[in-house]
Amino acid sequence: MRDRRGALSAVAILADDVRRALFEYVRRAGRPVTRELAAETVGISRKLAAFHLDKLVRAGLLTATTSGSSSTGVGRRPKAYEAAPVDVRVVIPERRADALAEILLEGVLRPSGGENPVEATLRVATECGARLGQQQRRSGKPGRLGAERALTLSEPLLEQYGYEPVREGPTRMRLRNCPFQPLADREPELVCAINHALLTGYLHGLEASTVRVQSDAESGWCCVQLVGG
Repeated sequence: MRDRRGALSAVAILADDVRRALFEYVRRAGRPVTRELAAETVGISRKLAAFHLDKLVRAGLLTATTSGSSSTGVGRRPKAYEAAPVDVRVVIPERRADALAEILLEGVLRPSGGENPVEATLRVATECGARLGQQQRRSGKPGRLGAERALTLSEPLLEQYGYEPVREGPTRMRLRNCPFQPLADREPELVCAINHALLTGYLHGLEASTVRVQSDAESGWCCVQLVGG
């Protein structure tokens, strides 16, 4: 899954009618398509088709290869375009049902020591969060963390996962968005418990012992917040 900025860029590229028509044609073709064939199908010049197709390649929506031979048997082989194996979705505010589904699936498939499905899922969420925290720590090499520094280090990852962190003081961070909506509305007890376990595991993996996960009951925000002390 591409990051949010990449997805927004891809959507912006497809706002152009010609590029969107070329992209849809190449996807439907199910095989490599030359510039000439794409231009003829969409009803534009080869030069214009090449310009837009290459923009789609740079955006990661298409791939380009050279195959076959030139029409004269000499010179460069023609470019051919195929749809890239990407899934582009833009939802505002961001939702991460895929992350929640991975935790739920692993919890159901990998119980341990007589755990029931909920216990297994919460353990998996904690382990998943711990891995994220460990990765963040290895990447940043922050040394010993106080609460303020730990929250600052956490902001980019929380943004990436769609929480929309809001710093309300040096040692308090609230989360404006719940990335697990609308499932959190359907099963709030389970989803909020998973969220709590995920972030608790993250702080443990980050070795941020000065920060804890607290409930945050304000309507419309995430069910938890991160508080130092």
